Amino acid sequence: MKTLKKKKPELMCPIRDWASLEACKEYADAVYFSVSALSMRQNANNLTLQELGPFVRRCQKYGIKAYLAVNCTLYNNDLKTAEKIIAKAKKENVNAVIVWDSAAIMLAKKNKIPFFISTQANVSNWQSAEFYKKLGAKRVVLAREMTLEQISETKKRLSVEIETFVHGAMCVSISGRCLFSAYLYGKSANCGSCAQPCRKAWALTDDEGNKIISEGKYFLSAKDLCMIEYIPELVRAGIDSFKLEGRRRDPKYISTVSRLYRQAIDEYFAGTYTQAKAREWKRELANVYNRGFSTGFFFGEPSKEGISYDKPDNLSKTKKILLGEVAHYYPKIRVAIISLKHRGCAIGDNIIIEGKKTFLEQKISSMEKENTKIKKAAKGEEVAVRLSGTARKNDLIYRISEKDN
Repeated sequence: MKTLKKKKPELMCPIRDWASLEACKEYADAVYFSVSALSMRQNANNLTLQELGPFVRRCQKYGIKAYLAVNCTLYNNDLKTAEKIIAKAKKENVNAVIVWDSAAIMLAKKNKIPFFISTQANVSNWQSAEFYKKLGAKRVVLAREMTLEQISETKKRLSVEIETFVHGAMCVSISGRCLFSAYLYGKSANCGSCAQPCRKAWALTDDEGNKIISEGKYFLSAKDLCMIEYIPELVRAGIDSFKLEGRRRDPKYISTVSRLYRQAIDEYFAGTYTQAKAREWKRELANVYNRGFSTGFFFGEPSKEGISYDKPDNLSKTKKILLGEVAHYYPKIRVAIISLKHRGCAIGDNIIIEGKKTFLEQKISSMEKENTKIKKAAKGEEVAVRLSGTARKNDLIYRISEKDN
């Protein structure tokens, strides 16, 4: 086995739309995304195939690698679509496609585009990874069910790059290979349409109709993965790319998670990473969408501590409150006229401006009405607010507030 050298891992961020890219552009080394077909996130706000070229060029402008996921199960009627998408990816200079179906691998090879093997392939050992390398894969996304020790051993035996998820939603099935949703609702998780039945409160009943009392607990709802406290261990394991899950999350989530993992990685390599800082980063991660945190399989099979028994959905400590929208934006002076259609605002409020191609997060530091400085504005008013970046007409304005306990 070879000795692993410390190499700064790539930080790969999830993308659901143009605003997501704006949210992580300062932090990501690479992004992964889908077009509106053949994706494991069919119900996300995916890009259209026509947008692929402009989107990739925007990534290139920011110095970010672009990886296109074509990673769902392919049926006969999907093959022409898959070929069209992968050929388009090659034409538009996508850095790599993320695939696992044998047909998709063949199409990637036919179009001479680099390809990564998706976690859907459930690669759990070095020989499986070596098999895909011989097929031409540049990288293998390892199964989420591997321990850190197994990952390290696998990497020592390979020359191919490896990638692992380090943050985000976990699935109770093997690497997302689930039939539960398809069986109950006719919506296949393996074709990107999971209805998430594991997040429901289920009752256990025997043949005679006797029910086991669940007391409203959620026995199948896995907590989210969070490895920000273990960045040194992940680096020493030789992982080439740290992948953040969240292609269905809003840009605020993507911005926060990307920023904190970027900071954690950079501070580790600068020699300033500490556990005290990591705990603070984890507390900040709790302010955006999460189902509670666990370390998944990295240190062994999860116990009951890996299940979010009391609540299956968002446990974040903050919420977005809609205030209004941008009525006009003056780019030369970076001032937006905000129409407060829903709620008022005040100096010092933490706000988010979000649109199809916009994501800004800042405090309100300056506000005027009819050329007069004001400290507070009421619902129904229009006010001028100085911004830290570009906004567009009809972008929505939110205030970030603490949730009531």
